[in-house]
Amino acid sequence: MRFSAEKIRQNSGDFLLLAVVILLLGIGLAVLFSASYFYGELRFQDPLYFLKRQFVKAAVGAVLAFFLARIPMETIRRCIPTLLLISFILTGLTFVPGIGKEIMGARRWIFIGGMSFQPSELAKVAVILYLAYIFSKKEERIDDFFNAVFPPLLVVFAFITLIYFQNDFSTAFFLFLLALAMFFIARIRVIYFILLGAVGIPLAIVVILTKEHRVRRILAFLNPDMDPIGAGFQVNAAQDALINGGIWGVGLGEGIKKLGGLPEAHSDFVFAVLGEEMGFIGVVFIVALFTAFSYRGYSIALKSEDRFGYYLAFGITTAILFQALLNIAVVSGIVPATGIPLPFFSSGGSSIVITLLMCGLLLNLSRNTGDSGNE
Repeated sequence: MRFSAEKIRQNSGDFLLLAVVILLLGIGLAVLFSASYFYGELRFQDPLYFLKRQFVKAAVGAVLAFFLARIPMETIRRCIPTLLLISFILTGLTFVPGIGKEIMGARRWIFIGGMSFQPSELAKVAVILYLAYIFSKKEERIDDFFNAVFPPLLVVFAFITLIYFQNDFSTAFFLFLLALAMFFIARIRVIYFILLGAVGIPLAIVVILTKEHRVRRILAFLNPDMDPIGAGFQVNAAQDALINGGIWGVGLGEGIKKLGGLPEAHSDFVFAVLGEEMGFIGVVFIVALFTAFSYRGYSIALKSEDRFGYYLAFGITTAILFQALLNIAVVSGIVPATGIPLPFFSSGGSSIVITLLMCGLLLNLSRNTGDSGNE
């Protein structure tokens, strides 16, 4: 049996992308342990509580990624309608008493058989796959609004509406941004973006102003000292942690803000712990890893053999990049606080599983580009 050099390259996948994912995952677990051991001991009498849960979910995500990296892309394409329907049903189940559960004011989770899951995380993948499929299928008719633009727009807004009514404005807004990026890369006519903005911007303002906690977040962003022990407390504490880290950091495990001074240190604000303990140098290194991930992801998109692969690689890369940028921007005080986790770092089983699942799809696409990432 003969193996050509071209076939070997096609089957190897993107080595650099895989190395970056492994690095992000490994560092993420280490930082999460440092950020969570005090709270785990205080709340659950187990300093390893969050690390063990994250490790198990990461293992599940890694297994799924392994298989998704090897499944023929045509098989994945055929499963998209089913995945979209399942994702929509699961998102709707959050409103069913006994299955959906409200935590911290939001109905983001479903609990079945003692296991919890956040369907909005799966919705991100389902929407990316669907948009990649529909745009590649109707690319020749992309200027036909009712045939190529309206159906995906309807699907996206159906998911956004469900997620919004879970009282999860952050994820709904993130999904809107992600879809907008994919509509843009599909070369939808500019007039449609103008019309969408004319309707969407006033609607978003109304949505924000109808909830007191959202208004308080905006005001705290504009003036963090206005409510230093209320809405501005988290952001102020996060910035103090980043400043305390200096250039070199205080050392992994040596941070003090996570010891009760920074709410959600193991979750949405884990980047503040990273900044305090690894310093500016550590922050730059992590940003460099996300930059390398994005470079490889967009390279895979540009070198994809078909338009479906192009749109899918673009959507996956953008989803992970946008999440990282939004989370870092929140912790740094650049944008108002949101509930968007930091990929690979924040505690959250659904998030890490879906992130690794998306990485598996990206690696699958890289196997067909003839680019192993070694150039």
